[in-house]
Parts: sequence; C-alpha cells; structure tokens
Amino acid sequence: MTAAMNQIADRYRRRAEAFEQKIAAVRPGQWSEQSPCAAWTARDVVAHIVAMHAAMLRPVHRDLSPAPSVGDDPLAAFLAARVDVQAVLDSPELAETECDTPTGQMSVEQQIDEVLSDDLVLHGWDLARATGQDDAMDPGDVARLWSSALAIPADLMEKCRTPGAFGPGIEVYGPEVTVPDDAPLQDRLLGLLGLDPR
Repeated sequence: MTAAMNQIADRYRRRAEAFEQKIAAVRPGQWSEQSPCAAWTARDVVAHIVAMHAAMLRPVHRDLSPAPSVGDDPLAAFLAARVDVQAVLDSPELAETECDTPTGQMSVEQQIDEVLSDDLVLHGWDLARATGQDDAMDPGDVARLWSSALAIPADLMEKCRTPGAFGPGIEVYGPEVTVPDDAPLQDRLLGLLGLDPR
C-alpha cells in the first residue's frame, strides 16, 4: 500500500470516527430536529451519508452489507457502511480501480477522498448544528476543504450550485452565503459552499 493510499485511508478513518461520535451523541428525541440543510432533519443527514457510502461501493460492484436501516438505528447503519468502505480502502486492488465520476475519471480511493471523506466533515457540521453539539471542524480539514473549493473551476461550481445538474434531486452546493471577509475560515468555507454559518 502506497503512502498516498495510507493517507487517504487514515483521513477517512479519522473523519468517520468523528462523524460516528456525533451520531452517538444524538439524543433519541433529536433525530427529527431541523439541520442547516432546509430539506433534511438530523436523521436525513445520516441517511445521506450512508447513501453516499453505498455510491462509493458501486464502481467495485459491491453493495452495503446487511444492517439496520437509518430509520431504525442510525449509528448501526453508519458503522456497517463505514466497515464496507474501509474494506475497499484497505484493498489496493479495489482502491486503485478506475471509475467515471461527474468530474472525470479517477481512482475509487480518490473519489472516496474527494467526495465521501469531505462529506463527513461538512455533514458532521450539519449534524452537530442540528443537535446542539460542538460544530467546530478540524482546522486542518477546514484549510484542506477551503483550498479544494477555491480550485473548483467557475463553470463546474455553477453546475454544483444548480439543483438537478448531476441527476434528479441532487444539489451539491447551495447559492453562496455572504460572510464577512474577516470571519473565521470555517465560516467563509461554509458560506462559499452555500451554508449559513450563523
């Protein structure tokens, strides 16, 4: 396994661990609380993350292992999906499989890193905000996501902000939310990606 592969797997593992802790801290009565994403409750945030795990498995012709549904047990559903993706990252053969994505061809591990792993950070904020938890993101993750977001070509960013551009019901980013230039980087990142940090 190369150093880059280890880095991707370790980053995913660390971010999944943080997301797992946020799920575990949700009290039973909080699952219907509104998240910063207008269409989603706290439970919907976890359902989206589990669905994204399933999407990352398709290029290697795998499905999520049998597990409780997010409706029945959000933590168990996430833990099972996490094991499935980790198994792909831990297999050089599977991780290096090439796949077609909306932004071009890349390896499965790269797609997991750029889509799913980043999603864990951003939607961890959603889940924390919905359920009254500490919503501070890891500063290293914030800096990395900020650099990635600034590197997105303008035409692709416009497509990302267009509901349905990548398929029915898919909206990657909302319209940019204006935040002060001197706001913390986390707030500027959230605003750039269409989330209101306030």
